[in-house]
Amino acid sequence: MPGIAKTVPGFTMLEMMAVLAVVGILAVMAIPSLQEKIIKDQILEALPLADIAKTPIALGWTVTQTFPANNDAAGLPAADKIVGNFVSAVQVEAGAIHITFGNRANGAIKGKVLSLRPAVVADAPIVPVAWVCGNATVPDKMTVKGVNKTDIPNALLPLRCRP
Repeated sequence: MPGIAKTVPGFTMLEMMAVLAVVGILAVMAIPSLQEKIIKDQILEALPLADIAKTPIALGWTVTQTFPANNDAAGLPAADKIVGNFVSAVQVEAGAIHITFGNRANGAIKGKVLSLRPAVVADAPIVPVAWVCGNATVPDKMTVKGVNKTDIPNALLPLRCRP
């Protein structure tokens, strides 16, 4: 019939605004968890950089029952020469490995430290050195050596580095 306008089914402006509001709220809630995942991924990507220090430290324990005092004693370059995308330094101190985050690391961890400390069975040097990440608990019947300088909040640490 001419002259009669047909209505097209669709959304009203009010319905569209309500949907956009809900999507916006969900996005705001998801951003913090996404940022935490990015930070945890950066920490996990930095951990293999400490592997270069683990071998000489563990070897020192096996041979002499002592840990190297610093990078030089472990036969490693200076701390600020062991760097990566998210790491500005890897420092050995009394057997503990301290990873300092910098370079392209997220602002929440930039300048912060994650420690990896050796855990040993004092009267059984044949037992391999276990590495305690951050604030994680020490394995039963083992003694942890070195100072834990981890200052990254537990919520941002990977699961294996939490208590």
